[in-house]
Amino acid sequence: MNRKGVCYDVGRVIAGENQHPGFDERIVRRELEIIHGDLHCTAVRICGLDVDRVVTAAEIALEAGLEAWLSPEMWDREPAQVLGYLAGASRAAESVRQRWPGRVVLSVGSELTMFMRGILPGDTVLDRVGSPARLAMTMLRLKALGTHNRPLNLFLAQAASVARDAFRGPITYASMPIEAVDWAPFDIVGVDYYRGKKNRATYGERLKRYFAHGKPVVVTEVGCCTYQGAEDKGGRGFLIVDRRNPGQVKAGCVRDEDLQAREVSDMLGVLQGAGADGAFVYGFASPTLLHQPDPLHDFDMASYSLVKTLPGPATAGAYPGMPWEPKQSFRAVADLYGAT
Repeated sequence: MNRKGVCYDVGRVIAGENQHPGFDERIVRRELEIIHGDLHCTAVRICGLDVDRVVTAAEIALEAGLEAWLSPEMWDREPAQVLGYLAGASRAAESVRQRWPGRVVLSVGSELTMFMRGILPGDTVLDRVGSPARLAMTMLRLKALGTHNRPLNLFLAQAASVARDAFRGPITYASMPIEAVDWAPFDIVGVDYYRGKKNRATYGERLKRYFAHGKPVVVTEVGCCTYQGAEDKGGRGFLIVDRRNPGQVKAGCVRDEDLQAREVSDMLGVLQGAGADGAFVYGFASPTLLHQPDPLHDFDMASYSLVKTLPGPATAGAYPGMPWEPKQSFRAVADLYGAT
């Protein structure tokens, strides 16, 4: 693959909660150096609401030798608000591109059917998604009816136009498999492409439908959570928080780093074999999902990240002083990226 990447969260805000509340430039710089030098990535997808954070991380990533995919994301807002936000983000992205021509890509959004108001009912993504069972039913209904595609594509046409008014580099969108996107305004086809029980046998083959557009196809998110059974859940694997007791995960979940490592490595191999131009593993770190020895409080099991966030800085291992330790999946991805 031309682009061997990982997603790097600088502050996605979901239902009012910042997934990366702190932003220490010293740590950001060290992590991006590790992503390039130790994880052997050639690209990083930088996701977050705060455009200044996205730009700062992008500059650091570019200095480290990475291609930077800027993914500014304003979720749970009306389309007009999102377009206004995108206009400012596109100008900021262009200032980065001018300093680093040929190494910057801009994404106009991600999974907007779910994450933007106006296509599905509900003020927040939690209202729109609901329980795991409701999410599964919503996906099936949308796939069958396709009623989301027209308003989505009307918005994406506007978003692409707004982005191109300021940004002179390649643009893309991180779609969902149920979204029938009109890719004409975009330079790169992007899809968040997880594997689960229902698509395991057809995972590689079904990706090939995206090549019909004659443009590079990049998997903008791929990954697996860190517990037994997560391989069947795919993109819904994070929904193991006990809704009746939100301070803990569901009883009976069994941590399994080896499973996560095997699944991520295998999916990357399948994607490469199918002809994907690149893939971004989701994700590097999940600062709000702490690893704890007690399974009921080990929120890292609900994380797709390649490192486990600790209650305090690591005191031993390969990365002392960092707020995390690498999982087995970190080493598996590093081995795979380093060998290809």
